[in-house]
Formats: sequence, structure tokens, C-alpha cells
Amino acid sequence: MQYEFKNKKITVMGLGLFGGGVGVAQFFAKQGACVTVTDLRNAAELSSSIKQLEGLPISYKLGGHFEEDFINADVVVVNPAVPKNSKFIQIAQNNHVRIDTEMNIFFKLCPAPIIGITGSNGKSTTTTLTGKILEETKRKTWIGGNIGKSLLRDLEEMKPADIVALELSSFQLEELNKTGKSPHISIVTNISPNHLDRHADMDEYIQAKKTIILHQGSGDYAILNYDDPELRRWEKDCKGRVLWYSANHTLPNGVFIKRNNIVIAVDGQNTTIPCVSRIKIPGIHNLQNVLAASCAAYLGGAREQHIEKAITTFSGLAHRLEFVREVNGVRYYNDSKATTPESSIAAVTAFQAQVILIAGGYDKGSNFSEFAGKCAQHTRAVILIGKTAGKIKELILEKKGSTETPSIFMLKTFEEAFRQANSLAKAGDVVLLSPACASYDMFLNYEERGRQFKDMIQAL
Repeated sequence: MQYEFKNKKITVMGLGLFGGGVGVAQFFAKQGACVTVTDLRNAAELSSSIKQLEGLPISYKLGGHFEEDFINADVVVVNPAVPKNSKFIQIAQNNHVRIDTEMNIFFKLCPAPIIGITGSNGKSTTTTLTGKILEETKRKTWIGGNIGKSLLRDLEEMKPADIVALELSSFQLEELNKTGKSPHISIVTNISPNHLDRHADMDEYIQAKKTIILHQGSGDYAILNYDDPELRRWEKDCKGRVLWYSANHTLPNGVFIKRNNIVIAVDGQNTTIPCVSRIKIPGIHNLQNVLAASCAAYLGGAREQHIEKAITTFSGLAHRLEFVREVNGVRYYNDSKATTPESSIAAVTAFQAQVILIAGGYDKGSNFSEFAGKCAQHTRAVILIGKTAGKIKELILEKKGSTETPSIFMLKTFEEAFRQANSLAKAGDVVLLSPACASYDMFLNYEERGRQFKDMIQAL
């Protein structure tokens, strides 16, 4: 398949470390475009991404941006992490240069139907699980997007008979809105405050997320979490068919739990899958993720045997409530991907055992009040690090009142926090890293934070 990019001057703004910038740069270079990659980070910081582009005819402008790359380009492709008010985007617009994004380009060129997954929490697990169920059907399935894999580089191989499971962030959806496109099947897992350091307010954040359903047609499907009060309000905005899923309610149309069964009720047909007790990933939030994935995959052609096999063998993703190891009767879980209070609440409340929690990090404008309340109820000790440590400590003290637990510690380094957690843990306890915050004040990203945690556990 040949696209119209040969000899076009493409500026990729923001190479990043999560695959999007790499995918765009590879795609355009292989199409014969003249690609310039520019990033505020230097070559050493971006070495893992640059390594993936070795051997391609790409020029690099690193450690800062240069005006000429935004004036003389045919297209500027902007990474989702770039602030909307960047003066360089303004320079490009003033010079009538087309602004685009990796995800918008993918939506325009993808020949296969797309299942899009968004939400404040649970989208990576739901995306992966949707893909794994569809793979059981032997239909060629592509899994990518915000999960860390650009699918642009796979466009050449995609066929109309294939299917795509695509994770979408609020930043990607905000830009996608400009194209007037939404996925054929859309899942929204939940809505809670997130990225308020980037979105002006909660309304703007919700509006960005809503892009996933706003441009659907009558033959499309919106799969929404009935247990989420915000999402119940979305039905009036859906132009396609709405299917609800719930871990707490029986539904006339949608997906729900009945005793040990997942029940899929669509078009007057009930499909019953007896498997709930064999789901390996803990917590009610993961049960909701399983229901959403089962519903989307069912619409994509999966049947009982495919759904049952995939969801009973799936043991979760790295850094998402990931069981690492048991040492002297203490179980260690890595939930570094929990970068919001809501995702950490799900982790803290997923265990019957006593929890020793390591939390805190970069402050992206979240409200920690409910999280502090759950810590007061469900943990034996909380060890806090990073910029939010003081704020979270005050809230937990307020919530716990005169009760002894949890004991609270504030430590300067991640290593000290781990040692403190370890010294408190007894057989039967859970040591849980679930920060409720982004990692940028101390780490490159949540993956580096999770890897360091796992390394310290393996060294015990």
C-alpha cells in the first residue's frame, strides 16, 4: 500500500519513550518522506527510542525545538505529551502547516474495524484482554495505541477482515475529535478526575473522553460501565447502540454477573459463561474490565469458548496489580501503573490481607480525599514518597482520627520506602506499590518505577 508522503517534509514533535513518536517516524521514513525528529530531551535521555530508529534516514534536532522545522514542514506530527499552548505549534499554524497526530493518521488510514477503549482507569487491561479474546477466534487481531505500541508501522499488513483493539488517552481523543471520527465499537471503563494538570477542568477532560462516542453512527456500539454514575449520563449523547456492563446489577441488555456466570444479553439472546471463580486478576475493578472486554469481543465475533479460555488464563499486565513474589509469607504486588487515586483505591481494596502501602509521587492535580479514607480503612501502614507525600499524610491523619492504624511514614527515597515497608511486613501481609500519582518527580515513567520495585523484591 502506498500513501502520498514521498518526499514530503515531516516534523515529528516529541519522540517520547512510549512508542508513538517512534512509530510515526518509522512510518514516514519508510514512505520516503524527509523526517525530522525534534524533542526537548537530549539523545542520552531518548536513547531507547533512537535505537529503534537506527538505519532509517531521519535527522534529529534534540535538546530543544527550532523554528525552521515548524515553518518549512509540510506536516507537523505532535506527540500527545506536547502542551496545546506550545509556541511552536502556533508557529506552524501561522505558516499554514498541517498539524496532525499519530492516532489521527492511523484512524484515517486503517482498513480494519476499530474497537476503541478509554477511561480513567483499567483501559490497558481491558484493551489487552479484548485483543486476547479476539485472538482465540483466529481472526487477525492488532493490539496497540496508548498502551505503548504504535500500529502505524503495521498498516501495510492490515486487511479489512482484521480487527483492531486500540487504547485511547484523553489527549489522543481530544485531537481525534477534529477528524470527526469515533471507533466502530467503543468501551469507556470509568470516569474520574485525571490529567487536571493538562486539561483546564473536569468538564474539558470529560468532553475529551466523550469523543470516543460522539461521532459514532447508528450501526456502531458504545459499551459503557453502568456502575459509573458519570457514564450513565452519556446515553443521551450516544448515536449508536448502547450496551451496559455491570459487576453489581442484572441488566436487560448488556453484560453482567449471575452467580459464577458472565451473562452476555444482546439482541434477545443470552450467552452464559461459567467462569467467574476462575478469573485470576483480583478486585471488582478487574471484574468490570473482564465484562467490558467480553462484550466488545463478542460483538467482534468471539463466542463462549473463546471468552472463557482467554479470561481464565489471563494473569494481568506488568505494573498493574502484578503479583511479583512471595517471601517469608509476605506477598509483593507491583501496581506502579496506578497513577490516579481511583486506580489505587481499586488496588488497596482488592485484598483480604493486611496491606502495607507505598504511595505518593508527582502531583497532577488529583483529589486524594477518598483515597486517604480508603487507606485509613484498609491499610496497616502507609509509606509516602514524592511531592504529594505531605498532602496525602495530612488527609490520612484527618480520616483515621484517633485510631492506631495505619501508621504513616514519609521517606525521601524509594529505596528507604521499600526498606521501611519490608521491616513492617509479617507473614500473611501484602506489600503493595500503588502510588496514586504519576512518577515524573522521581522516575522517567511508571515502568521505571515498577522495574525498580521488582528489582528490590528479587534482591530480598
